[in-house]
Amino acid sequence: MKYIDMSNWKRRDHFNYFRNLDYPHFNICANLDITNFYNYIKENKLPFFISVLYASTKTANGIQEFRLRIREDKLIEHEIVHPSFTIMTEGEVFNFCDAKFIENYTDFKDNTLKEIEKAKLNTCLKNDKKRDDLLYTTSIPWISFTSISHPINTNTTDSIPRIAWGKFFNENGKVKLPFSVQAHHAVVDGVHAGHFFNIIQEMFNNPTKYFF
Repeated sequence: MKYIDMSNWKRRDHFNYFRNLDYPHFNICANLDITNFYNYIKENKLPFFISVLYASTKTANGIQEFRLRIREDKLIEHEIVHPSFTIMTEGEVFNFCDAKFIENYTDFKDNTLKEIEKAKLNTCLKNDKKRDDLLYTTSIPWISFTSISHPINTNTTDSIPRIAWGKFFNENGKVKLPFSVQAHHAVVDGVHAGHFFNIIQEMFNNPTKYFF
């Protein structure tokens, strides 16, 4: 983790403007083409949720703005951010689960499966408010949504991005996945969200390069 020198940062004015808004987050939803990805993980019997989680976290780690966080009046950059996501337990009650991002897909998959099993044993929601090296992630597999909003603290330093995806569907012979990126506008612009969508789409187009 390192502090950003705000005096020389190109988005200093944008930072100062957006961090003082009552609701500084923005959200972009789009349908990703996961045809190649879906066929690949089905053929290789790989877990859908964890594979999308890996792609999302890997993509976020490759974009500096998704690793920036606001701490009071300062801006920091994490070297790595890790997924914090929702899982379903018995009785349709969800719990939070944190996992370590590991660059190797197989190692990430195996470690995340272990963390999920541990989190399923407890439905008491706990959130480490001191941790901001996270990427909040959720799946809504029952709905092919066209938009989504996330609960956030009105505290304008809540700068952890939110990632979500819904129920995939077929359209003109393609498998599409509703996907959402929400971020704090003081640290992330639309162009950075655009980079996110383009990078993760490339991963889904070429699954043999990433999911092994």
